[in-house]
Amino acid sequence: MSSREDWKPVLEELERRRGIARGMGGPERIERLMTARGKLDARTRLDLLFDADSFVELGALVGGTDVPADALVAGFGKVDGRSVLAAAEDFTVLGGSIGAGSMAKRHRVCELALEERVPLVFMLDGAGHRLTETEAHGRVPNDLLALADLSGEVPMVCLVLGASAGHGALTSPLSDFTVMSEAASMFTGGPPLVKAALGEDVTKEELGGPKVCEAAGTTHNVAPDDAAAIAQARRYLSYFPSRHAGPLPSRAGADTGPRLVNEILDIIPPNDRKPYKMRKVVELLVDEGSWFEIQPGYGRSMATGLAFLGGRPVAIVANDPWVRSGSVDSEAAIKAMDFLETAGRFGLPVIFLADNPGVMAGTKAERSGILKWAGKMFRAQRRLQVPKISVTFRKAFGFGSSTMAANPFDHQTLMLSFPSVTMNSMPAASGGAAAKLDAETQARVEDVEAGGPWRAAAGMGYDDIIDPRELRNAILGGLELARARTIDSVQEHG
Repeated sequence: MSSREDWKPVLEELERRRGIARGMGGPERIERLMTARGKLDARTRLDLLFDADSFVELGALVGGTDVPADALVAGFGKVDGRSVLAAAEDFTVLGGSIGAGSMAKRHRVCELALEERVPLVFMLDGAGHRLTETEAHGRVPNDLLALADLSGEVPMVCLVLGASAGHGALTSPLSDFTVMSEAASMFTGGPPLVKAALGEDVTKEELGGPKVCEAAGTTHNVAPDDAAAIAQARRYLSYFPSRHAGPLPSRAGADTGPRLVNEILDIIPPNDRKPYKMRKVVELLVDEGSWFEIQPGYGRSMATGLAFLGGRPVAIVANDPWVRSGSVDSEAAIKAMDFLETAGRFGLPVIFLADNPGVMAGTKAERSGILKWAGKMFRAQRRLQVPKISVTFRKAFGFGSSTMAANPFDHQTLMLSFPSVTMNSMPAASGGAAAKLDAETQARVEDVEAGGPWRAAAGMGYDDIIDPRELRNAILGGLELARARTIDSVQEHG
């Protein structure tokens, strides 16, 4: 005798509860979110992140029928065919606040990311801890601990798509890459808390809007809306393996082979006192359309970003002479240090394009901690175990060249230079004046500076002096030389 009829009420109850979870805060709240605020709801955001029809939800029944999904939609799916875990705060349910159930769910997706070795994406749009939950829960999991444990093990992306405060906002600094939408804000405590604690009247935008967070270096990138931010998350993940020591992705295309970069001579003047835009050079150098700049609004004298070269992902760190002559200031060093640590942990070869007059000097630079941060950038590049290729374009002075991996015996796969380089421990003009050199000694120092690349090459200080037009092909050669080491590293640690 069939028991199918006996199953009917049980399955109907399951579907009822699932429907409540899928309905989030109800159609009126969702409509208000999308029309008045110009944002997408949590489930639509996840649909945009994942490949079509690949999302599988976890913990949908957390929160019961009173708090659908406990204000956090979570699960896994495919991004460009690869498994990824994600969680999205649901502002339509209790303002996306974090309760005991959603805290457990947050910890669960972190735990799964570590166990299954797949990337993790968090989408923030919530008020932090739920103040109305007053029951003591004792010794319970904390997702911040899990996020810290995940660091460097799998790529982690944080999208801030609304106001994010307190505990939830801490997901951002614990992630590898943060994108804010123009409608977002992020802070340790919101305007009401700031008013109560400090008596300061401030709006969300003034306290932690995209402009504030970009200037502070709190966010990496800014996007005009939710869809654009999610697109950046998908793009960022496309350059990385799914896990530490995992196989690097590859990208086929028409522009993956050798070619001369003839246009570079139109961009870079040989006179090192004339500025040019390094970002234009990078776009010419890499596979067409593959340059993805990270943190473009912070530390602008340094360009950091991801690209494909010969169909292989690389990290690029480049001085930009268009901004303060390419000097390494504290913001640039902090940005580069953070970027290098992430790239190195996930096995991306690093390309250094050096053209700077040194580490920034002056009272403002010293008060910003330039010695500390330039030192930490140098340490980060020195400790890289991945292939690294250093190219000096026109100038390399003192510790500025050291931060850009332009030292012999610095574990480079290749160390190259253009023929027009001037180099010394410091610029001869300013250094000679400071040292009060006589005319004869000053002339000798300037002669040594001008002849820098030839003298260095004669003593194997550089592996080669190249025609600037050969830049792409020379780097491709270095990446090919390092291919076996990259594969061996993956097999050894995978």
